[in-house]
Amino acid sequence: MAPTSKTSTPRLGKVLTRGFFDRDVREVAPDLIGATLLVDGVGGIIVEVEAYHHTEPAAHSFNGPTPRNQIMFGPPGFAYVYRSYGIHWCVNFVCEEKGSASAVLIRALEPTHGLVAMRRRRHLQDVHALCSGPGKLTEALGITIAHNTLPLDRPPIALHARTEDVEVATGIRIGITKAAELPWRYGIRGSKFLSKPFPK
Repeated sequence: MAPTSKTSTPRLGKVLTRGFFDRDVREVAPDLIGATLLVDGVGGIIVEVEAYHHTEPAAHSFNGPTPRNQIMFGPPGFAYVYRSYGIHWCVNFVCEEKGSASAVLIRALEPTHGLVAMRRRRHLQDVHALCSGPGKLTEALGITIAHNTLPLDRPPIALHARTEDVEVATGIRIGITKAAELPWRYGIRGSKFLSKPFPK
């Protein structure tokens, strides 16, 4: 990927519409690697995600709809935001047809846009640590429960397709005990912005 600097930002690809997410979540997840996520113009390149399918017990939708996860059961292309461990927000992208209730968790970004705002929100200068985890990136981008149920192809959210090829690594998901063996974590191999390196 193009190096992050204070004087230049990578060019943005085409805008991803909600139709992009109307596919198997395990196809969408690796295709998001290298795409750019912006919220009110602040964000960066997606370097790490995890897929969650409604048929496996790690998915929030596994036991059916609740007030918290209701958006997962709607049409694809919307944000699902929830509080993790009562501490930080996590943002997911709803995928597959209405009723499927599958989603991609955004785990890490390479910051490219709005570094001043991200550093202010995170009280950090180290660019590598700004968005190297699902709770870190939501804080950096200012994502809260107010963004839950918002469409992914309208302001304040914008997603742009990757503009160059990336080497996508796969591995098991992080921090779960159920269905922990499934290799549904995807990321840019060798990225310095991951929450955790992939096995070599």
